[in-house]
Amino acid sequence: MLMITMTMALSLLLSAAIMILTTLISKKMNEDREKSSPFECGFDPKNSARIPFSSRFFLIAVIFMIFDVEIALLLPMPITMMTSNMKSWMLISVMFLVVLILGLYHEWNQGSLEWSN
Repeated sequence: MLMITMTMALSLLLSAAIMILTTLISKKMNEDREKSSPFECGFDPKNSARIPFSSRFFLIAVIFMIFDVEIALLLPMPITMMTSNMKSWMLISVMFLVVLILGLYHEWNQGSLEWSN
């Protein structure tokens, strides 16, 4: 047990020493204006590259991800139909689809799926 602990401590010290040494030896200069500015075909940007994005876009992206994961959960349903009780499989499938449809209806009713007002 002592040998394993000593080996782990030695490997941690060695890796930390190598990381510190490479940081000190590296030829990395301080960042200048050209390296910190966004690349736009060699031209100086006329306005800030850090513009805020639309919250509507973010909301639609989150909704897409939720429904994308739910579709991934729907894909194995036909395969599980063969190995499970048909009555319970049908009940679970219908309940899952009803929850999906109710979620879609709620998002549609709230106006979250409309891009412009």
